[in-house]
Parts: sequence; structure tokens; C-alpha cells
Amino acid sequence: MSTRRKLASVIEDKDALAGFSRAKVSMILTDPRAEDNPIVYVNAAFERTTGYARSAVIGRNCRFLQGEETAKDSVDRLRTAVEAERDTTVDILNYRANGTPFLNRLIIAPIADSDGTVIYFLGIQKEVYDTERGEDAASALLVNVRARVQEDLGVVLDSIGAPKGDEALDYEAITRRLECLQLVYESMKLSDEQEWRRHGIDLGSLISRVATAVAHEEGRPGIRYIQQIEPLMANTDAAVRVSFLVSEVLSNAFSHAFERMEEGLVELRVTELAAGGLRVTITDDGVGLPSNTPFPNPDTIGGRLITLLSQGLDATVTPVRGAAGTVVMIDVPVGITDT
Repeated sequence: MSTRRKLASVIEDKDALAGFSRAKVSMILTDPRAEDNPIVYVNAAFERTTGYARSAVIGRNCRFLQGEETAKDSVDRLRTAVEAERDTTVDILNYRANGTPFLNRLIIAPIADSDGTVIYFLGIQKEVYDTERGEDAASALLVNVRARVQEDLGVVLDSIGAPKGDEALDYEAITRRLECLQLVYESMKLSDEQEWRRHGIDLGSLISRVATAVAHEEGRPGIRYIQQIEPLMANTDAAVRVSFLVSEVLSNAFSHAFERMEEGLVELRVTELAAGGLRVTITDDGVGLPSNTPFPNPDTIGGRLITLLSQGLDATVTPVRGAAGTVVMIDVPVGITDT
């Protein structure tokens, strides 16, 4: 199974998209390369279902959800599947933060890198209510979600890589990228419901949502943000990749451009080129890119992901070092609207 499948392949499955919504299905990632296979990511649905805040569970093994009435054979099935690096599904009695029990239908699946090495385990889970006991609907939903996103996550997570030496795993890097992926999927589902897909994906609207989310999460007082995005259409694969490119470069600007500065400006412009294709321009008036620092930087998570995504689009990424700040231009050639 190749982890290089198109990122947007999941978009073709409406049921999977509905299930992948952050509001409906809990999702976790664990890192089997670290001691005791700790959690490295949970989504908002997990927090709502279990009552545990993200900050309280990152770095812990999932066993804290177990309690006195949790069946040993369910725990053994999960442990065996992890050791064998294979998928499994189990109904397991878990406990919320307040001590109340709930039946959790859980699918775990390995996420492999480009070499086939398992780098994470994906957990997709949904609370099973009394009316759903013995029914296949909940299982079908979870299987659908797992089957459609397993490889797509591999593409993104492979770029993050493993920590080197004493370097700690960058939990924030994982969280932002996975929530960007979910946001992209949800935007795609909205396009489908409104029947825009016959003409392609409303890329302008999608970029606007992704960029606004990045600015909200990464911005701080004193740093202004402006965006000017033309309406334009794109095919699903191009839309996903361009959205991720914008997310990575924009996040880099907010995170690094204003070191030791109290004020600044970040500006995003997306325009359709006269000859076809599009140009994304991300400008900041911060400290500027050091002359000896390449962009994208192959030694950083963001740099590797930018390279991977731009290669998939046959796009060029051009940094311009100004007297103050940095301008990054991303040119995507003709063909993004091809289906």
C-alpha cells in the first residue's frame, strides 16, 4: 500500500467526509517509536467525548481511558494488533474524565512512511449508544473513514519525520497539520453539498478558510493580517496541495518573521495569472530571511512538506529577501483546473 496516493482521494467518498468531520468522530494518533506508544494528537471530538483536554492526554498511553469494568480481552486485542502492526476493530468500555463509562467502538490502523515503516497508529473511534448496539452502521462509518484517510495522513506525517537525538517530537506541528487536513476535507464536503464540484473546487474560498484559521491560531497582538483572494476554481488534488502550501508558508511567517518585534504585518494575496495557473504571494515586514538560510529549508518539517507539495503541483517557490521582511511567491502552472 503506497503512502503516495493523491492527497485528495478521500474527497471522492461523501460518507468518509461526513465521518471525518471534527465534530462527529474522535481521532487520535500515537507514536509507536516512542516509549509506551504515547498519544501525540487528539481532535476536538475526542475532547468532547472523553472530557479530557488535549493538554492532559498528549504524551500518555491510551490506557488511562480504561477502568475497572474494561474487559481484558479487548485490551489484549488492541495490544496484539499494535505489536503486529495491523488494523483491528474492538468495542471497549472506556471511562470519561468524570468517571462515567461509555462503550467505545475503536478502529486502530498503522500509518506507514514512504519506506513502509510504521511511524504512527491512527485511532478512529465513536461512542456506541444503546440503539446502535449490534448494528453495523457505526462500524461501517469508522471503516470508511479509516480506509479513506489512512494513506493521506501518511503523506503528511511522513514529512514530519522522527525526532533526532534528544530532539522532542513537535506535537504542535502534528496538531496544526492534521487540523488543516480536516478543515480542507470539511470545506470540500461543503463544496460538494452545494454542487460546485461539477465546475471544480472553489479554491479561493478554501484558501480563505485555511489561511484565516492559521492567522487565528498563530497570530498575536500587534501582528496585523490582510488577505486578498480572487475567486478561482481548481481540481481536488490541486486544491488540497495549494491549501497546504499556503498553510505552511503562512504559519512560517507568523512563527518566525517577528522575533523580538511587537508589531508587524502579514499579507496574503492569491491571483489568477493571465496565462492560466495562479500566484500566491505571502509578504511580511519582519526581521527578514537570513541570507544563509535556504527556503524551503530541507532540515525543517515545514520545508520538507513545502517541497513535497510543490513538486506534486509542478509549482515554483521563490523567496525574495527585502530590506525589511520577506516575500514568498508560489507560482502554480496551468492545469490546476484539469480533472
